[in-house]
Amino acid sequence: MVKLSGVQCAVFMLLAWGLSPAQGMPDERPNILLLMAEDMSARVGAFGDALAVTPNIDRLAVEGVRYPNTFTTAGVCAPSRAAHIMGAHQNSFGAQHMRAASSHWPLQYKAVPPPDMKAYPELLRRAGYFTFVTNKLDYQFSGTSLGSGPFTIWDSETRAPFPWHEVPGDTPFFGFMTFLETHESGLFPRWRWPDSIPDMMLQALHIYLNWGVDDVVTPDSVTVPPYLPAVEPVRRDIARHYNNIHTMDLRVGEVLARLQADGLAENTIVIWTTDHGDGLPRAKRELFDSGIRVPLIIRWPERYRPPDVAPGTIDERLVSFVDIAPTILGMAGVDLPAYVVGRAFAGPLADVPNRYVYAARDRVDSQVDHQRSVRDARYKYILNGYPGTPGAVHLDFRDQLESMRALWELHAADQLTPAQALWFQPRPLEQLYDTQHDPHELHNLAQDPAHAPVLQRMRAALADWQAQSTDWGALPEEDMVRQFWPDLEQPKTAMPAFSYDAQGRVLVHSATEGASLGIRVDDGPWQLYTGPVQLAAGASLTAKAVRYGWQESEEAALP
Repeated sequence: MVKLSGVQCAVFMLLAWGLSPAQGMPDERPNILLLMAEDMSARVGAFGDALAVTPNIDRLAVEGVRYPNTFTTAGVCAPSRAAHIMGAHQNSFGAQHMRAASSHWPLQYKAVPPPDMKAYPELLRRAGYFTFVTNKLDYQFSGTSLGSGPFTIWDSETRAPFPWHEVPGDTPFFGFMTFLETHESGLFPRWRWPDSIPDMMLQALHIYLNWGVDDVVTPDSVTVPPYLPAVEPVRRDIARHYNNIHTMDLRVGEVLARLQADGLAENTIVIWTTDHGDGLPRAKRELFDSGIRVPLIIRWPERYRPPDVAPGTIDERLVSFVDIAPTILGMAGVDLPAYVVGRAFAGPLADVPNRYVYAARDRVDSQVDHQRSVRDARYKYILNGYPGTPGAVHLDFRDQLESMRALWELHAADQLTPAQALWFQPRPLEQLYDTQHDPHELHNLAQDPAHAPVLQRMRAALADWQAQSTDWGALPEEDMVRQFWPDLEQPKTAMPAFSYDAQGRVLVHSATEGASLGIRVDDGPWQLYTGPVQLAAGASLTAKAVRYGWQESEEAALP
């Protein structure tokens, strides 16, 4: 992939968008707003689903470009979000397990990426963007909830409905808004006695999110995929999923309407997507397309729209979630660091399309696993590290779904069809699917002599990918954690120290390699430290540091 310098990138962007450097780069850069729903495949009218009631996302599609062949790097949120935020596959920096800190796993830890790796919003922040995030972090080197670090990535972590109201002056912003309405937990039975405090909180959350929204889809109207039985619990969960999607669409509509009302629509690139496939059995957590294929839309304001892009079009290229980071960095005119393996699929740095996209599955909650997959425009190849184990396993979280309970009951009674029973059978070493003729991936072609050339090609493609970087999933998890955290104790970032340059400006540094630094003048907000600080007479300076995956340092103060 071609890597442009920061100056080359900025000039290219200015020329492409008809701007002049003399106009003032910071004032002319676009705002970028990333809207991400949870646990949702392409159940959207604009992506061909006639049952979905999604007028706001449909309108966004008419005004933007659809990317129907977008794939996440994992079928579950934390590894997928980790890959997205870093522009690199989660297993290349130790973020592959679900989750790093989980009540289902005795080792409570955080992934520790290499010292040079930074989340792309921190790079945007360094370049002068105001960055905000809503509702959820979940990158494996953070916790799930807001405020669980690293503190240097975002200017604001908030639950405010329209966080751009916090942005000072004409500063360009990057916002990442997560919509919780479509999460798998929204399908759990409501109005039941909770099993735990987290269960009670999830129930309350989804009752609140859906309050006052009428159902638009009924169980008898849904289409059930052939790998699931068309029984009432399954139909109810699918219908509820559609209804939750409708609620999410209403929230997206509110965001877009306020953006327009605030006069920001013509300056803001809007991206909408989801973090992985449907929160339904044999979808979420899996490397089938039902688990990793997601919808994606980009709406370009006219002033920033590339000349070869037309509203309402469809781009069939293969897009990986690791491609989002370089695409957004390119939109902002920010140089791409070497560790970003994705390639921009739109905007000033648009690269040649991917021939292949890759995904990984490792431990999910208490279930140890190791799968790697590669997909091209037609074929999917999956290599199983634990052949002989079934695809379907008991997971406490998923087993709360009525549809999953129905599947277990029908499996125990031997009442599943062959297509439905496949998921419960031992997995082979290799799986090969022709997704063009077998979109549900039910017919394994790995042993078919007619497909031997395809099998060899896909094997080689996967091997090439694996050879390009370290795969932390090849290590036992405890061995990996001991490399991150010696003695299984979280290291602490060294407290910042101060010095002065020849102009009397304050320099801030930490002895911890790769630490990100934050500073605060007097009682002001925390800012990312990017260079020497000219401190006014009588002003105070506070600094702290954090290496991703480590504890924050203690604060240092001057004077």
